[in-house]
Amino acid sequence: MLHKKPWLLVLYALFFLQACQSEDNRNIPDVSDIEVEVPLYRFEQELFALDTTRLDTGLENLEAKYPIFSQIYFERILGSKDAMIAPEGHEAFMKGFLAHPAVRHLYDTTQLVYKDMGSLHKDFEQAFRYYKYYFPERPVPDVTTFISEYTIAAFIFGDNSLGVGLDFFLGDQFPYQTYNPGNSNFSAYLTRTFNRDHLVSKTLQPLVDEIVGPPTGNRMLDLMVNNGKKMYLLDLLLPNAPDSVKLEATPKQAQWLYDNELEMWAYFLENKLLYNNDFQEIRKFVEYSPNSPGMPDEAPGRTANYIGLQIVKAYVKKFPEASLTEVLAMNDAQAMLEKSKYKPRR
Repeated sequence: MLHKKPWLLVLYALFFLQACQSEDNRNIPDVSDIEVEVPLYRFEQELFALDTTRLDTGLENLEAKYPIFSQIYFERILGSKDAMIAPEGHEAFMKGFLAHPAVRHLYDTTQLVYKDMGSLHKDFEQAFRYYKYYFPERPVPDVTTFISEYTIAAFIFGDNSLGVGLDFFLGDQFPYQTYNPGNSNFSAYLTRTFNRDHLVSKTLQPLVDEIVGPPTGNRMLDLMVNNGKKMYLLDLLLPNAPDSVKLEATPKQAQWLYDNELEMWAYFLENKLLYNNDFQEIRKFVEYSPNSPGMPDEAPGRTANYIGLQIVKAYVKKFPEASLTEVLAMNDAQAMLEKSKYKPRR
């Protein structure tokens, strides 16, 4: 069992400064001379602007403008072209969707919150400057916004294009839980991050997942190192974003992770969790969860991923000559652990 630490306010502030200084010592490349063009398409605005008296023509034109995205949106997200979901047909389904009071209210809310996406567009551009720096051969993604009545927050499609569901970023005060109280996706520890501050980071995650790929094993070590590589890449793309945003933790929880690295590592070793492949026993340490079993209340879920990130950082420090592509392609978690000579911060 990890022990709770009765931090004094002054000491806590000092530790916080130490954590910030540690992160700020990274060698962040200068990407100011890298030019990128990041188109930002407002699909939801064009969809809801359609003339419902000529919806067939409007939908046809919209699908011609967004051939790949609209196919995914209508067929897989809304299901408007699925006879089981929309027996009345695509056009009739969409006419009802666009006129439904709850959907209209949701759309109006997203437009109030995201009428101006100028600052977010700049954040995307900066992230993709780093992306172009690290992956010069890859095409720079474009971004398409939409609403789906809480179906999906973000996904990658086509040639590195990204879709972002604005209805998943309306702020932690938006009544998500009222919409569907029994839906675990609307638990308070998750909806806390459904806001503007997390939009760019969460939108990039499908891209990061695609680049890193899945783990090659099902032990906790395999999962935590694979997730650690994803967190490492996200940190490279968003070096100036708060750690709490990239970790999807509160600032207090992010500080707890930093302060208790040694204790977490010891806990995993003592409980023989590294090589445990029983997903039900290790799930909360590597997947979204309000807590980590056996740890203090201050500990967030996914604590193993934080240790996985430290293993990856230790490996990069040990082998500075290794390229980012080589680091991300190293799929042997055991080898990475051994070669990194990882030792938790005391």
